[in-house]
Amino acid sequence: QVQLVESGGGLVQAGGSLRLSCAASGRTFSSYAMGWFRQAPGKEREFVATISWSGGRKLYADSVKGRFTISRDNAKNTVYLQMNSLRPEDTAVYYCAAASAMTTKTLTYEYDYWGQGTQVTVSS
Repeated sequence: QVQLVESGGGLVQAGGSLRLSCAASGRTFSSYAMGWFRQAPGKEREFVATISWSGGRKLYADSVKGRFTISRDNAKNTVYLQMNSLRPEDTAVYYCAAASAMTTKTLTYEYDYWGQGTQVTVSS
């Protein structure tokens, strides 16, 4: 069982930055691929970024490529999402997720555990 708790969301102006953190419980954090997803009001949850168990492989949605960076610290059981050059269309609830797999995963059904989410609001 893995429990995930996100933090770091908030209100920021367009062009600003935020760093999201996701703290995981459990001793086997390093054996999970991790991902970030987001869901805007009235829209489906969408993939944002994913990182392999070692951090050696990362994938991003086209909409955030070059602006967002995913990273992980297995010693701290934490995954991060650095978000730069934020846009109003990035406004959403951001979710952290863990997949029982070593490599990257981009689909919601591939993930076994989810956090409660953290709100990110970007004003224009």
